[in-house]
Amino acid sequence: MFKSEKLERLTLISPRVFAGAWAVLLPSIAWTGWGTVSPLAGLGLFLAGLVVWTLFEYAMHRYLFHWETDVPMLKGFVFLMHGNHHEAPNDPLRSIMPLSASVPIAAAVWGLFVLLLGTPGTWLFLGFIVGYVMYDVVHYAAHQWPMQGRLSQAIKRHHMRHHYVDEGGNYSISAIFWDRVFGSRIQSLKR
Repeated sequence: MFKSEKLERLTLISPRVFAGAWAVLLPSIAWTGWGTVSPLAGLGLFLAGLVVWTLFEYAMHRYLFHWETDVPMLKGFVFLMHGNHHEAPNDPLRSIMPLSASVPIAAAVWGLFVLLLGTPGTWLFLGFIVGYVMYDVVHYAAHQWPMQGRLSQAIKRHHMRHHYVDEGGNYSISAIFWDRVFGSRIQSLKR
């Protein structure tokens, strides 16, 4: 994607680096929020964060990642964010968001949640970011693993239809019911 080797490396990530980074970051976030609210309130905020993530994931994929524009700079930005994934959907180093993008975005979201809720915003953020990590694992699995079991196969089938039948539908990955709710579920297997 880039002529510069250094820039190119910022767009790639291996599953091991992803797992290692989030294995450190997630407990650190939980530790930061520990004691700021009661356990029940923390659980409620955590679960709310998971729900917020699923809606955020859907909206980002539908409206930002598939944004159609004639402005060359914006077109390039959309391609860099997501279009390259559609060019090479099974590239194992591009099926997960690189840390160079996910960590700064996560920090901004965390800051926003703390700004809105004070220190309890950390628990909302923890649910949100656990949702994100689960999404990236599920997305990687949909492209790289056979995925056995009814739910796993349904998720994979749902996402593969987005790639190979109609990019204008099936935007959800970790919460595929949102496509039904918002009317973007692919109904037919015909292009």
